[in-house]
Amino acid sequence: MTPPAVQGFEPIARGLYLEGLAVDLERGIIWYSDVIAGGIHGLYPDGSTRSFNTDRMWTGGVLVNADGSVLSTGAGGIMWNDPDTGKSGWLIAAIDGKPINGINEMVPDGTGGIFFGTNDIEMVIAGKPSRPTALYRLTADRRVIKLADGLNFTNGLMYDPDRKRLYCNDSFVATYLFDVQPDLTLTNRRVLVEKADADGMALDAEGNVYITGFRSGEIVRVRPDGSALTPIPNPGGAAVTQVRFGGSDLRDIYINTVPIDAGDKLAVGEIPSEKTSILYRGRSGAPGRAVAPPQFKLG
Repeated sequence: MTPPAVQGFEPIARGLYLEGLAVDLERGIIWYSDVIAGGIHGLYPDGSTRSFNTDRMWTGGVLVNADGSVLSTGAGGIMWNDPDTGKSGWLIAAIDGKPINGINEMVPDGTGGIFFGTNDIEMVIAGKPSRPTALYRLTADRRVIKLADGLNFTNGLMYDPDRKRLYCNDSFVATYLFDVQPDLTLTNRRVLVEKADADGMALDAEGNVYITGFRSGEIVRVRPDGSALTPIPNPGGAAVTQVRFGGSDLRDIYINTVPIDAGDKLAVGEIPSEKTSILYRGRSGAPGRAVAPPQFKLG
């Protein structure tokens, strides 16, 4: 009998609009961001919590570096914070000598660096349509390489561990698939899924793609060729901004939820004031796939 896709969702944190999400597999810490209340927040295995950058809004992406430091996107670029020492700094704050408007999601590139997508923070804050955004790679020695442009609003990113495919959610448009060349450049962009509210993304151990939607009551699941699998209903019919796998067997599944209309309201400048956004943990019938973290030398 085929096990259910997910069972037993339970709330473990709340906020105004939870977005960025990362699981530190080595240390068992769950890191998440609140784009409205601000900050990066960590849930530790012993039940304790830790927060930093609490006055920084619009952090859409969170990623754990190999040394345990937390990378976080947003206005101005990507910051890093070492939760053990309290030290922090900027991983990247400029492209071609120009200050960065905003960066949204990021994913390890398998060579110690990351792929990342820009976003238009100025227009997000103003509640206006985004200007075009782009995809880049930041190498382990911090060289910036532009890979693709002309995207509407880059969002969730996933890199096939076989190093052949990069998936990218382009919010308000669709989910795209790129071929990855040996030098990690991108070619042959095409639509994987027609999904205008595509937001966060994850891959399971079989390479299946999980795509969340900021106005959807379920998480879409598709095979690498785009053929549909049974979707995952969201708890309470809420929308989901991000999904991640964790736990010792990679069967714990974490999702950040928001009210079904919250994303559209945020897009036109309506800011939430109540903690109706929830971080849930459930158990997945399929395990996720572990990804080697980036290996930036920080501090």
